[in-house]
Amino acid sequence: MGCIMNVYDFDETIFTPDSSYAFVLYCLRHYPRAVLHAVPGMAGMGLLHAAKQADTKALKEKVFAFLTRLDNVDQIVSDFWKEKSGGLAQWYLAQRRDDDLIISASPEFLLRPVADALHVRLLATPMDRHTGRIIGRNCHDNEKVVRFYQAFPHESIDRFYSDSMSDTPLARISREAYLVNKGTCRPWPFHY
Repeated sequence: MGCIMNVYDFDETIFTPDSSYAFVLYCLRHYPRAVLHAVPGMAGMGLLHAAKQADTKALKEKVFAFLTRLDNVDQIVSDFWKEKSGGLAQWYLAQRRDDDLIISASPEFLLRPVADALHVRLLATPMDRHTGRIIGRNCHDNEKVVRFYQAFPHESIDRFYSDSMSDTPLARISREAYLVNKGTCRPWPFHY
């Protein structure tokens, strides 16, 4: 294998709270008509998802459907990060390296500005920022491993950090893996 890097989940790992949730609430405060118009669809899809009759991709697309009612999404995202940049974990900022990779299920358009500001690489869910439609697959669970090997076929992971056991597939291909809980990093519990 070639270059070795550190890889981080984003939401509830190096940023609190969940960025998608925070962005929807931000838009609800600043653009209530757009978000409230989408709430019935969100609620209906949420019930289907809870009943296991809809997948996470369908739920995420319904949640972000309000984007069709917003002008200048790029500016809104930029304004959002001006307000929320304080949510970045200090432990991460203290150890950040230029070759770090953030890999997240959150929409790529939402995380791109913060990844660029941190000067790190990013793999995230490809979503059309004007429609909320996911292009391809949701970057979650084993899809993160697929995306990692597609983007970095000759590289390996030195240390991996995440708050979620759903990231065990990435933890398994890392030299070291850490489960993060409120800023505390503990060795990954592979026995689960």
